[in-house]
Amino acid sequence: MPSTAEDVLKFLKENNIKWVDLQFTDVPGRLHHITIPASDFDLESLKTGFGKLDGSSIRGFTSIYESDMVLLPVPETMTLVPWSPGVARVLCKVFWGGGKGRFERDPRFIAEEAEKYQAEQGYTSFYGPELEFFMFDKVKLDVSTPQSGTGYKIHAREAPWSDSGTFVIRFKEGYYPAPPVDQLMDVRLEIVDTLVKYFGYTIEATHHEVATAGQGEIDFRFSTLVDTADKVQTLKYVAKNVAAKHGLVVTFMPKPIYGDNGTGMHTHLSLWTKDGKKNLMYDPNEEYAEISQFGRYVIGGLLTHARALSAIVSPTVNSYRRLIPGFEAPIYIAWSKGNRSAVVRVPAYYKGMEKAKRIEYRPPDPSTNPYLAFAALLMAALDGVNKKIDPGDPVDENIYHLTPEKRRQLGIKELPRSLNEALDELESDKEFLKPVFNSSLLDTYIDLKRDEARSLQGYPHPMELYYYLDS
Repeated sequence: MPSTAEDVLKFLKENNIKWVDLQFTDVPGRLHHITIPASDFDLESLKTGFGKLDGSSIRGFTSIYESDMVLLPVPETMTLVPWSPGVARVLCKVFWGGGKGRFERDPRFIAEEAEKYQAEQGYTSFYGPELEFFMFDKVKLDVSTPQSGTGYKIHAREAPWSDSGTFVIRFKEGYYPAPPVDQLMDVRLEIVDTLVKYFGYTIEATHHEVATAGQGEIDFRFSTLVDTADKVQTLKYVAKNVAAKHGLVVTFMPKPIYGDNGTGMHTHLSLWTKDGKKNLMYDPNEEYAEISQFGRYVIGGLLTHARALSAIVSPTVNSYRRLIPGFEAPIYIAWSKGNRSAVVRVPAYYKGMEKAKRIEYRPPDPSTNPYLAFAALLMAALDGVNKKIDPGDPVDENIYHLTPEKRRQLGIKELPRSLNEALDELESDKEFLKPVFNSSLLDTYIDLKRDEARSLQGYPHPMELYYYLDS
């Protein structure tokens, strides 16, 4: 892939590109695009950007009286769009119009600032998210007249309610079934093949996940903060488009199905020296999980700020339908090795392997804005390091099975149970973010999410009629 402006122009010419998709991310995390002629690209435009954006029409961006904005391509993200011949795409940085500089609410800017901040402190960090998703045959929505009622219907060939006449996957029994029970393997493989061939990914695994109805997962090789966030946005973009070619609908919504596991984005994280030569999380002489004291401070920061982090890493009303007991979703603020009932897990696959030592933060789901999520995790981790926050003793039990009294004795708190509760926590605990998250971004984000929660709160849920119609 290109790395300079000159490389971009060469790439466009050699691949006979006629159109280029300029892509960027809004504050909630949605990917947007505008398509322009490839002939508009020259060395000058790649330096100054393209004045093509009305920021007042993008959530979290600008008002109508200051809406002219500029998109500046990031050369190393320029790739072909394999399902659209003659088209390329490139991720962009967002700038104010009129030469006023970088737009401070551009989520990618926050991620870039986080990388600068860690470098100033002598660190670099790596991230390995596990993206889960559902792949449905069709989703029917009935929301056009909410006054008379709302509803939806999911059609999924693998689901127990399917009438496809083929194998079905029972609820909570979808983990690793071999074909032909796993009916969507070929589509997942087309997604990962596309990511490898055209977008430069190194794929570690893809598989069916626990839930029925086409739940899958794709894991790619860990990378640095901004690059990993770019890769999350690209993976979602590719998965949705490849599935659409087959008439399928991919969703990264956390909890679309009642009674089965939701969709998460467990995120693996490690901090290294700035030159990337020493893993600061690893101590071969530490008996418990070979996790260093530095690594314990990282965990301490994540646990201390876990409730505030929820507003960013579990950012939708639907996120909190996933974060409930009984579906392998983390709700208890504790840490342990190899324990998936804790918010922070220290993977224990290997012994004596420095490069593999990391922690897994389990609450995130893929509806999050990855630029904000990874930056927030880093800031919580560094706060733990700078303040030497001890995480307490690990909890090597199934926390789901502990009594409330036992959890109180161990000092185990819970994650918020709603988006509004999480936003309350963020408003009261956001100082740790402020070296990187400017107040304009934080205030706008909180306002957007408050509006989202308030809007959905006004709609009667269909199941409320089942429970309360005879009141």
